[in-house]
Amino acid sequence: MTSETTSAVSSTAPSFTEETDPFCLSSASGARLLADAPWRRFAVIGDSLSAGTGDPSPGYATLGWADRVADVLRRVRPDLAYLNTAEIGATTAATLATQGDRMVAYGPDLVHLPCGANDLFQPEPDFADIERTMRRLFELAAGTGAQMTVFTLGRAFVVPKFPDWSDRVRRLNDLTRQLADEHGAVLIDMWDHPVNSRPTLVSADRIHFAAVGQAVLAAEVVKALAVLLGDPGRSRSEVRSEARPETA
Repeated sequence: MTSETTSAVSSTAPSFTEETDPFCLSSASGARLLADAPWRRFAVIGDSLSAGTGDPSPGYATLGWADRVADVLRRVRPDLAYLNTAEIGATTAATLATQGDRMVAYGPDLVHLPCGANDLFQPEPDFADIERTMRRLFELAAGTGAQMTVFTLGRAFVVPKFPDWSDRVRRLNDLTRQLADEHGAVLIDMWDHPVNSRPTLVSADRIHFAAVGQAVLAAEVVKALAVLLGDPGRSRSEVRSEARPETA
């Protein structure tokens, strides 16, 4: 994502490390949750959110969320193959054009899709076009037969040059939820996650999640996949990270 932003978080929050953070999971704990995970080919496509871009955070390992999830999965399946083609600044259209074929050729059984954040950095986003392009990306990924995952965007930052920024994010998130429901993707809904209230969440650019946020994103993905594995008869689009604490 690009553009000047300002944080919309509170000025005080408890101080955590990765070991004490109630929203985080160690790799070993994550592996126990995913002990029955069948996935052996994990792919991640998209933009800087998919890439795990962000500043270091004191007390947290400097790793993107996807690398963290891959580490957990590799503890369960040591032969795990992992591909991350994410590009900083990529729109959904750019992802489809430059990463879609690579994803298909890779043949994932677990794939993470972007949620269109960079599509919002336009004077007037064309949401009909955004929906068409996102739908094409979901359909392409669904055609691989892989289990899909996707985030919604959090409310931790706003973009001052766009007074309607929050409305843009809400509209995009609603579209993401709709597509996840239609295509059986596991939705990790970050809009109202309590971590949004932490002043340490975003990097110095006021855009990307710092390492603390990357750790939380990874934990939410692992917990959502664990819920899926624990109740395979349940609609995948209904899966949420229900085990997370309510406050931090």
